[in-house]
Amino acid sequence: MAIDTARVEKIRRRPVDGLAFKRLMEAGLTWLRTNQQIVNSLNVFPVPDGDTGTNMTLTLQAAWNEIKDKGTHHLGEMAAAFSKGALMGARGNSGVISSQILRGFSRGVHDRETLDLESFVRALGEARDTAYKGVVKPVEGTILTVAKGIAEGTEAGLGSDARRDAIDILEIAVKAADETVRQTPELLPILKQAGVVDSGGKGLYFILEGMLRHVYGEPLDVPLASVQPLSAMNLESAMQEVEEGQDYEVVVDFFPNDGFELQSFYSRLEGMGTSIQVGEGEGMYRMHIHVPLEKRYEPIDYIMGIGTITKVAMENLLAQMDDIQKNKEQTINFTAVEPGQIAVVVVSPGNGLSRIFASLGAAAVVSGGQTMNPSTQDILAAFENLPTDKVIILPNNKNIIMAANQAKEVTVKQVAVVPSKTVPQGLAAMLSLQPDGEVDSVAEKMTKALSLVRTGEITVATRSVEIDGVVVKEGQVIALLDGKLVASAGSVEEGTLELLEKAEAGERELITLFYGQDMPHAEANRIADMAREKYPNLEVEVQEGGQPHYQFIISVE
Repeated sequence: MAIDTARVEKIRRRPVDGLAFKRLMEAGLTWLRTNQQIVNSLNVFPVPDGDTGTNMTLTLQAAWNEIKDKGTHHLGEMAAAFSKGALMGARGNSGVISSQILRGFSRGVHDRETLDLESFVRALGEARDTAYKGVVKPVEGTILTVAKGIAEGTEAGLGSDARRDAIDILEIAVKAADETVRQTPELLPILKQAGVVDSGGKGLYFILEGMLRHVYGEPLDVPLASVQPLSAMNLESAMQEVEEGQDYEVVVDFFPNDGFELQSFYSRLEGMGTSIQVGEGEGMYRMHIHVPLEKRYEPIDYIMGIGTITKVAMENLLAQMDDIQKNKEQTINFTAVEPGQIAVVVVSPGNGLSRIFASLGAAAVVSGGQTMNPSTQDILAAFENLPTDKVIILPNNKNIIMAANQAKEVTVKQVAVVPSKTVPQGLAAMLSLQPDGEVDSVAEKMTKALSLVRTGEITVATRSVEIDGVVVKEGQVIALLDGKLVASAGSVEEGTLELLEKAEAGERELITLFYGQDMPHAEANRIADMAREKYPNLEVEVQEGGQPHYQFIISVE
């Protein structure tokens, strides 16, 4: 970083009070948002659901919304408000752990009007401890390890005579975060296999680095240039972040001219709009951006001057969001719940699956799953107004269980979380529902049912990689069984049949294919017929799932 020394010295002379903390957190959020696609791209499996950067950004955005109009100079009060916003807005495991880090930091400074050297280090230690306590089985090589590295690095730096103030500690924290992130593949073998560092840890690094860039006077709106594979572009998550004043979504496919420079491309786009994503495949680039009405043609005109445009798509964001809301509300008949009965709240990634859950007795559905993890507040809102104080939550995704547990902690209702990691597990659990039973005993029976089903997923690889002996090339169909990569294939039917073989489907009784939003019903039936031919003694069903990105979610029971 090019340091503006005069600016740094000026900041050093000022106390780090509540308002200074607010500016630092805004800078951390801005730099994280600027680089969220880099964090999203650090996926272990080459599946199109990289959402750690999005989850952490939305979590911090919720925290920022809690303090953006707050003017207190008291550091402890400002940190407490920021922590509260993060708690309710937390999405995904990375977001929940980030909220716990902020909760611990808040505890460490709760009685402080300003931040000094010792209180800063103490608060970072509290942040580490609170984050570790919030995870049942902490895993090293994750964001937890980075939080620990930051705490240990600053604790060691506190004893040096060269340490003068909180800014010195921030510099040490950024360096420690960077070094620990680089070490994560050595601590978690799956990261080393995939050739990536931990995404949550990288997100935490960007937050701290953003604060330091603010101190140094460095820009926060120019991303570290990154291009993701076209199949990894997550335009659904972009719809979660539509900012006020952004009226149109513009997507442009183009082949760039010689001399195309990614960093300057990003810089120009930054002046036009937000939610910028850039993907590339076989030399063709795809640019996605949200822009105001009067700028809707600017990205097109600009790209026309630096390359050959092959396709343009432009949509009214407000109309898109209205359509999304209408689809969510599409004729789902939920089970009426009487006072004293158990209400089941499920997380579902598609309208078809939501209707199935409702038919099995679900009282409410929270839209979400891969690429779109709901927040603690989203889950809480789904059951707070139901006419019963007995609630069971089915997260149906391993990345939503922590947010579900956090919702359980912030309500006065009697809530149990059945830790379903997949949709088929959630559906199996619903078959054990007894609405008039006691929450704990019913939740225990539903939890036992999770082991009765195996889950398959069929999608397209977003990058080339070798994991657990499976060689995958970008663009290939891949199969995951119970969350483990088990096969790569040249077609959906080939991948589906290989997955069923890996799942030892011949020894089971029922296969259910839940087809995704981009899979035609006729094609799903054709592949089901192939499965019936291979397993003539099994019952093979086809159901509309409506989930994005995944051609099939498969239940084998």
